[in-house]
Amino acid sequence: MDLYEAMRTTRAVRRHKPDPIPDDVLRRVLEAATWGPTGGNAQPWRIVVVRDAAKRRALRDLYLPLWQEYSKEYMEASRGLTGEAAAKRDRMLGAANHLAAHLDVSPVIAVFVFDVRRMAITDEGLGRPSVVGGASIYPAVQNLLLACRNEGLGCVLTTLLCKAEREVIALLEIPQPWATAAFVPIGWPASKGHGPLTRRALDGMAFGDRFGGALFA
Repeated sequence: MDLYEAMRTTRAVRRHKPDPIPDDVLRRVLEAATWGPTGGNAQPWRIVVVRDAAKRRALRDLYLPLWQEYSKEYMEASRGLTGEAAAKRDRMLGAANHLAAHLDVSPVIAVFVFDVRRMAITDEGLGRPSVVGGASIYPAVQNLLLACRNEGLGCVLTTLLCKAEREVIALLEIPQPWATAAFVPIGWPASKGHGPLTRRALDGMAFGDRFGGALFA
């Protein structure tokens, strides 16, 4: 695919068919993840590719109550929405509810883990949540998402299962000190799949020389 077309049409696809993903296709999308940049080229992440049906069911059983709790909070926070905004929210929640109840249907769940000892975390001690370490993990995740788009696969990034990290570590036999960063269910789309995205306009996202300053005339 054209790279720009892939980027502007890579949606969160939450409804997957159970059909298996051929090894050659899976190898290509996983290799694409390895091309993501990392600090010092340390590549402090690994992927546990979960295809075992019992383990996928176990991940679903961990995910579902976390999603149910989160979705209640989300509904409460968005209660004031009306019209198309409310309809869009309801469509998203419907797809997300489906994913939570059918996470195990996705033939592959890619679990990204990381070793903090190999990461340059330059925002420690700033009195706010640290985010910089993610710069050595999430570019690889995005590469995986785009590669799946190119192959016609549907996928979605979720971090909700990080709340159940202890259970996930035990289930997948992840050694210390590795920790979880992202979960990507992957499968062939069971409905519309990818398409045009809805995002904020560039003028509200990129500024010139000062925060809020106009960048382009």
